[in-house]
Amino acid sequence: MEPPLTTEGKDAWRRVIWTLRRADLAVQRAKEPGLRAVGVPQAHYALLMHVHAFPGYSGAEIGRGLGVTTQAVALLAAKLEAQGLLERRTHPRHRNVKELHITAAGLEALQAAETVITGLEQRVRDALGTERSEQLRLLLETVIQHLGAKAPQGES
Repeated sequence: MEPPLTTEGKDAWRRVIWTLRRADLAVQRAKEPGLRAVGVPQAHYALLMHVHAFPGYSGAEIGRGLGVTTQAVALLAAKLEAQGLLERRTHPRHRNVKELHITAAGLEALQAAETVITGLEQRVRDALGTERSEQLRLLLETVIQHLGAKAPQGES
């Protein structure tokens, strides 16, 4: 896709923010076929990964980490629960709050997805080298912190 013809458009095309968006889209396109091949679409992978990393978090807490609504998490969690990949448990002190937990089958699905993701991660590391890959990761962390995106507790 060619950038717009105006000078302003060419400048916009070179913005860091636009480049980040294009990189994100490239990552999404690169991981989707592999994740689908192992039966774990991107949205399922993201939820399983967060629930595994933060067992017992509520849908609202997971939603904040994923940047989606509590309702979106609830719908996907219900689907994954029906597939036996997640379970929802009543919070010990708040009976209306459901904690999310990964099941053994969910962990197995997540491990299959992780082979796809680690392969993609290796492709990036091969292209950039170890030092530049770490430098890029740290720069992106700086952008995330500066723009105010907050990770769930315990996530770094």
